[in-house]
Amino acid sequence: MLKVSEILRVKGHTLYTATPDMPILQALQTMSEQDIGSLVIMDHGELAGMLTFREIIRHLHDNQGMTGSNTVRSIMDDAPVSVSPNTGFEEVQRLMLEKHARYMPVMDGPTLMGVISFYDMAQAIVAAQQFENNMLKAYIRDWPTDSEEAASS
Repeated sequence: MLKVSEILRVKGHTLYTATPDMPILQALQTMSEQDIGSLVIMDHGELAGMLTFREIIRHLHDNQGMTGSNTVRSIMDDAPVSVSPNTGFEEVQRLMLEKHARYMPVMDGPTLMGVISFYDMAQAIVAAQQFENNMLKAYIRDWPTDSEEAASS
């Protein structure tokens, strides 16, 4: 079974974080410049929330396209669902669909290990399916014929 730790190993451990007191505009600039869809919000070394493009879009819609002087704290998800490195990908899929979450922080106890996105999950599933497909093709190619079985008897 594919685990979150394996997905993170392939993805890499680059993390982008912000603080709750960061201005929304600064968080928006970071997300745009880094081409990312989320920021993990850390406060004094602990997970405080998640900020995704969903919260930013809602804020911009509610404020006629202006970020104003508001901080990340005012719009972040302050209770994000997180997973551990040992969580299986089936459980992550279930949680993402159930909680309507495109991004999930990966926590090993109090330590932030990374973020798993819906895209990361799709990429991992496709890679696993390709591997399995290649293994099955190799197995079928090496399948003994009736004449080989008779010769070995």
